[in-house]
Amino acid sequence: MQSTMGDYQTARTLETFGFLPKLSQDEVYDQIAYLLAQGWTPAIEHDAPENSANHYWTMWKLPFFGQTDLGDVVAELEACHRAYPNHHVRLIGYDNYSQTQGVCFVVYEGRS
Repeated sequence: MQSTMGDYQTARTLETFGFLPKLSQDEVYDQIAYLLAQGWTPAIEHDAPENSANHYWTMWKLPFFGQTDLGDVVAELEACHRAYPNHHVRLIGYDNYSQTQGVCFVVYEGRS
């Protein structure tokens, strides 16, 4: 019997939902709505797929302090994806109280 453990160890996954099937557009919107409902600060980062595992990602603008509108966050995600269509684009929700990331997941996967 052949083990798949080697495949598991070498497979690259992306962030919080990396082991799950891709999120639908509605599921992404639900995650953004949850992030905003928690009062977390949204931030967007991007990076080329070949570099994404070995250094910090580039921030798209400053974090959106005080942002409460889902449509504005979605518009910025789409703008980043249009500007860098071959890059991974991820959304982070910073928890101001605990000074940590409350959520972080890739919204758009780039092409190598």
